[in-house]
Amino acid sequence: MAQCALCKDETEIYAGGDVPICVECSDARKSQGIQSVGEQPIRAALLQDFRDAAARNDEASREFQAVMGRLPSVLRHPQRINNASCNLTIARKRMMTAHRRLNDYLVRGAVPADCNLT
Repeated sequence: MAQCALCKDETEIYAGGDVPICVECSDARKSQGIQSVGEQPIRAALLQDFRDAAARNDEASREFQAVMGRLPSVLRHPQRINNASCNLTIARKRMMTAHRRLNDYLVRGAVPADCNLT
């Protein structure tokens, strides 16, 4: 038997087909206006947002590594290091935000107001 993602009670019910949830928590979510209908598109959109952010992070990391790999010639151009570092920092923050949003949805069922479903 699985544990409810919200209260950790044992349950055999799954919201959206993949998140275990007990009857009490399911009823509480419905009374709060959180719908279980259409959860799969929300999960897919949040997962895609995370994948996109991770890809941008990988690209920024490769850029930073390339700049740092040419360190002797770059020492005369510290702005390149600064730009690559800033791009990597921004990409990592965006990836962590996307990860947090996906995790909040999977664990608590929290749907971001700006969730992109297109």
